[in-house]
Amino acid sequence: MKTTNAKMTGSIDCVFGHGKTEIILSPLYDNRFGAPGKFSIARCPTCDVLQTVPRPDAPTLNALYEHFYNFSGEETTYTAFREWLFDSALYKLWLAMDGDITFSEIKGTGRLLDVGCNQGRGLEQFQKNGFDAEGQEPNPIAAEVARARGFQVSGDDLENFNVEKPYQTIVLSNVLEHSFTPREMLEKINEMLAPDGEVWISLPNADSSLRNIFGGDWINWHVPFHITHFTGPHLRRLLAETGFEVFSFRNETPALWVAHSIIAKLYSRPGEPTRRLRRAWFVGAWMVLVRTFLFPTLWGLNRNWRGDCLVVRARKMAAPQ
Repeated sequence: MKTTNAKMTGSIDCVFGHGKTEIILSPLYDNRFGAPGKFSIARCPTCDVLQTVPRPDAPTLNALYEHFYNFSGEETTYTAFREWLFDSALYKLWLAMDGDITFSEIKGTGRLLDVGCNQGRGLEQFQKNGFDAEGQEPNPIAAEVARARGFQVSGDDLENFNVEKPYQTIVLSNVLEHSFTPREMLEKINEMLAPDGEVWISLPNADSSLRNIFGGDWINWHVPFHITHFTGPHLRRLLAETGFEVFSFRNETPALWVAHSIIAKLYSRPGEPTRRLRRAWFVGAWMVLVRTFLFPTLWGLNRNWRGDCLVVRARKMAAPQ
C-alpha cells in the first residue's frame, strides 16, 4: 500500500480539544477486516498526539464493531487454536520469551475489573492468580459467554458503570486507544479505584520503529477502531494529569503483532479482509520465524522504547490534604 507523508490540515479537532490536526500519513485502510473507508493519521501541533482522521461518530463506530469486530460466539479453527494455546504450558514459556502484555502472570488479591473482558478468558487467569475478578463487556454475546463461565460481567459503558464497592485493580488491555475520550476514561477509572488502587494499561506504541518500516500497513494503526495513538511520554503525561503515579513501565514487541504487520504488508488490499490473519497455522508460522530470527532486533527496539507495545502499571495518587 502506498502512503504519503505530506503534511496538511486535518478536518477534525484534536481528541484532547486543542484545535485542528495536521495529516502526516495517508491513505490508510482497515487491513484486518476490510471495513469501508479511507483514513489518515494526523498529529496535533499542540500536544503532539497522533490520531485517526476522519474520526467516526459513536453510532457509526458501534455499528462497525457489531459488524466486523465483536465476538460472535462462533468457534473456528483459529479461535479453537487460540483457546488451546492460551491454556497451555507452551503459552507460559512463550510469554517468558515474548513478553506478557495482558498481565496474566501477576499474582494479587482484591477486586479486579477487566474492561473489555470479551468472553472471559482473561478473567479466568486473573481469578487463578488470586484476584476477585469481574468484567465489563459491551458485546452481549461475549458477555454472556463470560457469565456462563461464572463471572459477574456488566454490559454498561464505563460512564454508566455502577460501582458498588471500589476496585483494587482495573485492567485496560488494548482498550484506551479505542476511546473517544481517553482523558475522561482515566478520570472515571480513578473514581472507581480504592485509595491505593492500580490501573494496568497495555496499548500500541506510536513511537515504534516498526510503524516506520510498515507505514500504512502497520497493524496497530487499526483504523478506524484505534482513535488515539499514544507514545510513552504522552501516556505518562496523561496518567499524571488524571491522578496516577506510574510505578512500572516497559516496552514489548509481541511476535504476533509483527507477524500481523508482515502479513498485512504482503497480502492486504483496500476494502477487503486479510483472511490470512485468521489462519492459525499461517500466523503461527510467522510468529515462530519472527521470534527466532528477529529476537536481537526486537530486544534492541524494546530497550530503546521503539517496540510495538507499551505496558504500564500506575497507582492512584492520594488526594491532596
